[in-house]
Amino acid sequence: MWPSLVVAEARTLNQLKWIERLIAFDTTSRNSNLGLIEEVRDYLAGAGFESQLTYDRSHCKANLFATLPDAEERTHGGLVLSGHTDVVPTDGQAWDTDPFKPTVRNGRLYGRGACDMKGFIGTVLNLAPHIQRARLRAPFHIALSFDEEVGCLGAPLMIDEIVRRGIRPDGCLVGEPTNMEPVVAHKGINIVKCAVHGRAAHSSQTLSSVNAIDYAASIILFIHRLADRLESSGPRDPAFDVPFTTASIGLIAGGTAANIVPARCEFTFEYRNLPATDAAAVLAEIVAYAREILIPQMRKRYPAADITFERLASAPALESDPTAAITKHVRSLARSDSAQKLAYATEAGQFQVAGVPSIVCGPGSIEQAHQANEFVTLEQLADCESFVKALISAALM
Repeated sequence: MWPSLVVAEARTLNQLKWIERLIAFDTTSRNSNLGLIEEVRDYLAGAGFESQLTYDRSHCKANLFATLPDAEERTHGGLVLSGHTDVVPTDGQAWDTDPFKPTVRNGRLYGRGACDMKGFIGTVLNLAPHIQRARLRAPFHIALSFDEEVGCLGAPLMIDEIVRRGIRPDGCLVGEPTNMEPVVAHKGINIVKCAVHGRAAHSSQTLSSVNAIDYAASIILFIHRLADRLESSGPRDPAFDVPFTTASIGLIAGGTAANIVPARCEFTFEYRNLPATDAAAVLAEIVAYAREILIPQMRKRYPAADITFERLASAPALESDPTAAITKHVRSLARSDSAQKLAYATEAGQFQVAGVPSIVCGPGSIEQAHQANEFVTLEQLADCESFVKALISAALM
């Protein structure tokens, strides 16, 4: 069994220092994460890691990919420990403490990101000097990304750079909160904005108008029926908590006044696909309905009418290879026969698509993520520390 809570509290004192430093950075997705990234980069340089930063277009956010070469100074291959630096907003949440001033109480560490997922990142960073002292037979990599919470936007830039440099890691562990139980599969996420361009007119003159809200409503109903079909006809996987591909509308805006036929309506929808569902085919079906059925109807009245779709974010589903070394290794170290499949998405799917076998396992419960008074237990952090140390030991010569 893992250590008792009393032992856990004693073992996590140094570990907590790094986690608390990370929580103190307000890296809500709308903010820059550069302060955190630059502090981590400088710290890891002192532990022998070589860091590569990849920036967003504004240069206000960055990913970090840090590598500690093996005993033969090789940087290719090895294991990636991956996590995201951004957190969700605290707006409108009733916290008992300042979410960016970490607090330890009754065996729990409270703070925004404590569970999702600065607890894991801080644990890894605290062990960087330990990794440096080890005689590694393969390199060790640490990957920190931005904007995971808004669609895994940062990780692809980092992964493209890794591929360009030919690093080719042997495996990737993403430390999302799983109660230290291996997660071998998760759904993909796809976020799309649809804009309907019609023609405005006085509401008494409907024959000369094209009502953008009406046509947006038609697409929304089509998506609803598509979601019903995916639920009833599959594919399905009973190992998932929600065992079918889902689709929903999240945002909508349109119109200017009750007596003006609206010229424009926009809505944003997302769908979360099982690994067995072709994500591109789902969107293609929606787009085809708009282009083949609705747009011709609209253009009979107004030739410039149109419907456009913009993919805002996407992350592929994950289905870990059960024969991959990283899958076997993580399940062995976690001392668990669990092979969970969950509805949320991570960068693990993006690493896997790039040819890096991936799996998810980290401290804390997903039930605490994004909540007011978010916390991770010190016992879970101690479990995570033991787990990462075991990963390091397995990489020794």
